[in-house]
Amino acid sequence: MEIVVALVFSAAVLFGADRLLLWLESRGHVNWRRKGRRQLSDEPTVRLDSMLTDHTRR
Repeated sequence: MEIVVALVFSAAVLFGADRLLLWLESRGHVNWRRKGRRQLSDEPTVRLDSMLTDHTRR
């Protein structure tokens, strides 16, 4: 009986976490299931390039 309670509790926690992440996704805070991952090749690399180049400031 304890294992059944543990499985039900685990399922409830996972369901609650999924609903929370879907709500956060609708607010624009995270990408979870519906929007998918961003393609990193489409992202601009200007900031990364500027951080990696050697700048001499005088």
